[in-house]
Amino acid sequence: METASSPNISPLDFASSPINKTLSPEKKIEHFRQMTQIRRFEQAGLKQYSAGKMGGFLHLYIGQESLAVGAASLMGDNDHMITAYRCHAHALAVGMSMNECMAELFGKATGCSKGKGGSMHFFAPDKNFWGGHGIVAGQTPLGLGLGYGLKYKGLPGSALCFLGDGAVNQGAFHESLNIAALFGIPVVYVIENNGYSMGTSQKRSSAYRDCLAQRAEAYDMDWDVVNGEDFYEVRAKMHIAMERARKESKPTVLEITTYRYYGHSVADANHKKYRSPEEIEKYKRDHDPINLWRQRLLDEKILTEEAAKNIDTESKQQAAASVKFAEDSPAPTIESITEDVYWETDNNTEASKIGRHFFND
Repeated sequence: METASSPNISPLDFASSPINKTLSPEKKIEHFRQMTQIRRFEQAGLKQYSAGKMGGFLHLYIGQESLAVGAASLMGDNDHMITAYRCHAHALAVGMSMNECMAELFGKATGCSKGKGGSMHFFAPDKNFWGGHGIVAGQTPLGLGLGYGLKYKGLPGSALCFLGDGAVNQGAFHESLNIAALFGIPVVYVIENNGYSMGTSQKRSSAYRDCLAQRAEAYDMDWDVVNGEDFYEVRAKMHIAMERARKESKPTVLEITTYRYYGHSVADANHKKYRSPEEIEKYKRDHDPINLWRQRLLDEKILTEEAAKNIDTESKQQAAASVKFAEDSPAPTIESITEDVYWETDNNTEASKIGRHFFND
């Protein structure tokens, strides 16, 4: 199976790939800003969650920011994105506001899902972002459906479907790969491999020879492995897969290696037991995607230390303002719990009057 992998390519060469050569200095700085905003948003959210201001779960993306921002930076009008429950970064990367996202964490009516979804269910159909899904691998057949819709309509686009390394063992994922390969669906499955399926290491949870993406060979599908700490590499290899979808209507499995600094969720109290504190600190020190991108821009003389500090300060201020917005926002009404369940009911169609929404007698 031929893949897009090129083990002899140095990190410097990814900077000169065709898609990265199109990046202006302003765009590079903007991507640094987005990653910084995501981190500060989640840090602010963690503080409020720990103070008891939010209910439910909170799955943090801190340490993985380059993946969501890199993918979103390549999206056009006919490209769509769907992901799992660790969805805050993807939402902000496609252009959702901190206010609507923080309000959703607080369960407020001004949230992107009207306070009914919480951390795991951010949505923005107007930005081609389809969630935020709490069931492990439950989004993988939906990602397939997004790709099928593009092919059915004859639109040259791609469906980006993100999943964690633990989700690769779910049956729905393999069923989706089979259909994607059989029918030539323009979907890119992106495995965000942070090394641990909840609290279980990859070697203890998954059977594989060289990597998880290699399972795509069983479906005669292209695959690749990406170094997630290198923003240029994320964009370069993601672009290859997206172009394969757009121009050839072929699926791809990408495995992007990354690392999360916190637990599977904030409720994961043992994340420093199944991982050593030294391991976590090593990744923070040597592999942080934001610090590496920042240093790259400094080396390219695109960014200054002062400008980087200003961006970080502004991001903190934006996150703090979003917390205040969420705190000041109203809670959903009791009556609103029955809204947004059935389209027919919300729109008072004929079907809503007779109670038959999907099937005829």
